[in-house]
Amino acid sequence: MTVTDTTSGAAPRRRTLGRVWPAGAPPPLLLLAPLILAMAAIVGYPFIQTVILSFTDARLLTGFNASRWVGLENFAYALTDPEFRAAVGRTSYFAFVSVGIEVVLGVAVALLLNQDLKGRMLFRALLIVPWAVPTIVNALMWRLIYQPDFGALNAALTQLGVLSEYRSWLGDDAVAMNAIIFADVWKNYSLVAMIVLAALQNVRPELYEAARIEGANAWQCFRHVTLPVIMLPLTIAVILRLIEALKVFDIVYVMTRGGPANATKTISFFVYQESFAFNRVGSGASYALLVVLMAMVLVLVYVRMLSKAEANQ
Repeated sequence: MTVTDTTSGAAPRRRTLGRVWPAGAPPPLLLLAPLILAMAAIVGYPFIQTVILSFTDARLLTGFNASRWVGLENFAYALTDPEFRAAVGRTSYFAFVSVGIEVVLGVAVALLLNQDLKGRMLFRALLIVPWAVPTIVNALMWRLIYQPDFGALNAALTQLGVLSEYRSWLGDDAVAMNAIIFADVWKNYSLVAMIVLAALQNVRPELYEAARIEGANAWQCFRHVTLPVIMLPLTIAVILRLIEALKVFDIVYVMTRGGPANATKTISFFVYQESFAFNRVGSGASYALLVVLMAMVLVLVYVRMLSKAEANQ
């Protein structure tokens, strides 16, 4: 619905979807047309092609034209595939553990850097360094650190007396996933810290002073003054990180290739193997669409949170 704003002394404006839009300006959708066309070409066509392939038995080497229509057979098999369910479990473990640690560490670092510390601006600038490191570079770096023969981690722990001999961290199926989680946390906790630190700038110092006068301790100040202010930005950061963690692929591919014994085989790596290693493009497309549906749930929550934040402004 469009309503004309005829306030005296002001240029005519239209109120569209709750926003004031200048009457002489082009329609919003026209301005977004180049972006919509680009997204349709880059994202839309491959997505439609993936949907079509998911209903076929297409093979990579024999060509898509020779594929046979199988309907929902791929999806029925995917939902009962024990290997896929295992990959979902491993991915869920990776996502929730890594994001949970990132939230705790990110909030703690943000609170620390919000204090009046000497060299605070330098530490704030250095905070972006881990997040700015490309994921592939980060994975290669940690793969060298975990290297069983000359890795820095083994050298440090043996010299400190924690270990008696070098250990193959990425070759142990009981440790490999946690080693990847640690590498992922090192890179991404800074994103959470930066978002929380930005939100902390909206907390007035007078609120802390008033809380202390009332006898509140440090935990009570955090719970009743800081947490309500950072809750919405922190929730958005958590959702963004969960979306990224659920489709993790590159760090797993570089560090372990899904091993040892499939201990780090996540959903995205499972889809990659199904489509390109095992040559089953049709079933791989169905697995990929199931991953998209999982991510869409988080995307809807993210959009709802943004709408709530806009409504409260």
